[in-house]
Amino acid sequence: MGLLEVVGRKWLERHVYEALAEDLGEAGDITALASVPTGQSGSAKVITKQEGVLAGADWAVVCGELTKPAVEWHFLKADGERVHKGETVAEVTGLMHGILISERTALNGLQHYSGIATMAARAMELVKGTNAKVLDTRKTFPGQRLAEKYAVRMGGAFNHRAGLYDEFLIKENHIASAGGIMQALQAAKKWRNENAAGSHIPIEIEVTNLAELELALDEQPDYILLDNFSNDALKKAVSMRRGACLLEASGGITLQNLREVAETGVDRISLGALTHSVIPLDLSLLVVEA
Repeated sequence: MGLLEVVGRKWLERHVYEALAEDLGEAGDITALASVPTGQSGSAKVITKQEGVLAGADWAVVCGELTKPAVEWHFLKADGERVHKGETVAEVTGLMHGILISERTALNGLQHYSGIATMAARAMELVKGTNAKVLDTRKTFPGQRLAEKYAVRMGGAFNHRAGLYDEFLIKENHIASAGGIMQALQAAKKWRNENAAGSHIPIEIEVTNLAELELALDEQPDYILLDNFSNDALKKAVSMRRGACLLEASGGITLQNLREVAETGVDRISLGALTHSVIPLDLSLLVVEA
């Protein structure tokens, strides 16, 4: 399933259209209009300048479709595939005005989503051989969450909740408002039991120390998020685990310390950097024939 199927054509066309309009302004591509003869056709290729994982091909394809004049972006690699430095991943054909207009907007989206997929793949490589899964967070760019979480999956990592509606995540402010860990968990369970539509929704609670963990374990939520625990504290938390409750580490985790965290024995590691600190994959469009 590609990006188009995940976000829907309406969403994708709206965002691509807005991005193109932002780039073109009122006057259009004045450089291409001035220097490239009207009606001149040509072709270009998109090459990778570093190793990575491709994601977001549909963004570029739709960008080509909405460009005036429209051009064809044909991908030689699929989303989720690893790409290598110097490799051609796509070919672009059509009128040169359309190729040049679509270039930056198409690459901006493609590079961003591929950067997320590449970081996700690296994260999963780092935890290989442990029991831990790497998950994203809600720290996504506004309006881009479905697409960015799609890119995470293309890199082989996993999605945390999509929003506020599909999982209970009881954090410190909820606990303070509810009157404590026990009260917050019991209230969530009560709500879930009384709402048939929510009976399948998992419950997770955040704790900040081992004493809070003990209280949470008494109520047996589906997940317990261990916030900013040291590695020694994470190991102790794993030894304290009982029942079916899964443990998730979060806070202060980077690619540099990810392996150490995974080796503590936690089940899940949430990594906001998958989306909020991504470095775009370096791609370049080069004209082959004009």
